[in-house]
Amino acid sequence: MDDRSDSRKRVAIIGAGAAGMSCASTLAKHPQNYEVTLFDTAPHTGGQAISIPLDDSRHGASWLNEGVQGGSPIFRHTFNFFRRYGYEPVAVKLQVSFGKGPDSFWTNLFPSPLVDQFSDEIQKFGRVLKWIKRLMPFLGILPVKTMLRLFRFSTAFGNKMVLPLLALFLGTGNQTPNVPSVLLERLFNDKNMRLWDYDPDTLLPNQSTMYTFPNLSDFYRDWSRDLSSRGVHLRLKTRPELLKRDKQGITLRPHPATNDANDNPGGTDLLCEEFDEMVICCPADEAKRLLGKHATWREKYVLGGVRFFNDITITHSDSEYFDSIFETRYKSHLCAKGNSQSREDQISFSQKTPRTRKDGWEGFAPMYYIHSYESDPDKIEMGFDCTNYQHQFREALGENAISPESDRHVYQTIFLNDEQKHLWTWKGIDDSKIIDKRWWHQFGHRWQHYLRVVPGMMFINGKNRTLYAGAWTMVNMHEIACISGIAAAYRLGAEYEAFDDFAEDFFAKYLLVSHGVRYKRSANAM
Repeated sequence: MDDRSDSRKRVAIIGAGAAGMSCASTLAKHPQNYEVTLFDTAPHTGGQAISIPLDDSRHGASWLNEGVQGGSPIFRHTFNFFRRYGYEPVAVKLQVSFGKGPDSFWTNLFPSPLVDQFSDEIQKFGRVLKWIKRLMPFLGILPVKTMLRLFRFSTAFGNKMVLPLLALFLGTGNQTPNVPSVLLERLFNDKNMRLWDYDPDTLLPNQSTMYTFPNLSDFYRDWSRDLSSRGVHLRLKTRPELLKRDKQGITLRPHPATNDANDNPGGTDLLCEEFDEMVICCPADEAKRLLGKHATWREKYVLGGVRFFNDITITHSDSEYFDSIFETRYKSHLCAKGNSQSREDQISFSQKTPRTRKDGWEGFAPMYYIHSYESDPDKIEMGFDCTNYQHQFREALGENAISPESDRHVYQTIFLNDEQKHLWTWKGIDDSKIIDKRWWHQFGHRWQHYLRVVPGMMFINGKNRTLYAGAWTMVNMHEIACISGIAAAYRLGAEYEAFDDFAEDFFAKYLLVSHGVRYKRSANAM
């Protein structure tokens, strides 16, 4: 029997990824008001934010962040959580490599023949970004593919420059043609998402500052231990089943498939637990399955609007394969003429033998890669040179060290949407050089998502004793996941502890859009 003499509000959080952990952490600051139970089917917290071990004698580091690698300077809440537990993100100047061969290659490091070929369209693109901003309600919601046709951009310019650019930084993959144009505009103009300075000559003139994350498995381990010490009940390797949701409360029990008695100490206590509120922090399709017959028509409509795709990441050390599909080194025939001082400076920098710096690399050492399929040019494969990107590899080498031989690099190749696996080049990877394979269930940022799901969240959040959190509620970012979890806790009455003006403003905007609630700054002032 449950002891209902406890006056604290009992909260069940479903999902222990960034959203669930952020929600639990915020509620745990008020132990006198909340009793929190956190469920997850995985044996660990963190969701997709995981690290895998490496052989440091072979690869130059002992660990690798796999599902989530880093973020931009706007990830203030994420960084704040890191720093609470003694972890620090590390700044890196981003280098990218798009396409393969002189007809398709371009980069943010130096001008390429492709950039010169599309010079007129690059200049027009800058003007179109302004029009999207001016006519946001109409042009902003249009799919990128429609916007490109509307303004008469060539198919080649869209496939080789615009779509790869957007796909890389928002994780939109092969759904990029269906992404609303507002996200493209925000990459250049919005202070909350901006990554690039627009340049009418080369499109991307700068190495934007990104941040690589610390060992995520270690971080989430320490975070979960702290939450346990503060009274949060962790129910890992447990799939909850919703038995009842009404005005009296929520009733959950372990799904019959859960091996609870063997894997969760004290797990038998989970049978038919009662809660006052539920925060669902798992993907929308899982949330819909959890609700089952208890879902309202609004929940079915909003949650059913999130479209998911199955991708696979293969982590490997096959440099021959990676070099065959991406441009990984500076080559003179990939470089356009240096007909201005800024171009000459870019070329001079890129020609240098890559050497480590505190914030990245001097010389051409790309980190993010994309190439399109010749047979289907609006479909892509993505890649990372983790040795160039993640800071632990540079730190092991030391500052001003020459890049290791390519066969000592750790790469990731991401194959998108298993419905199109006939296009994938994954069979070209040497099996003996594969370090890890991992499937992901990712949502697509289709334009319909921003007509149906994002504006619909405020009509289901806080109804029927249920709140929702996760990156899928808006944009696929670790930061959005953290903010969404904090917002759910705030709706339950927890305090938002302001620590940064930019972060506070970002939180307030999310709260308004996803919950239809205005953030009351004065109520949280010290």
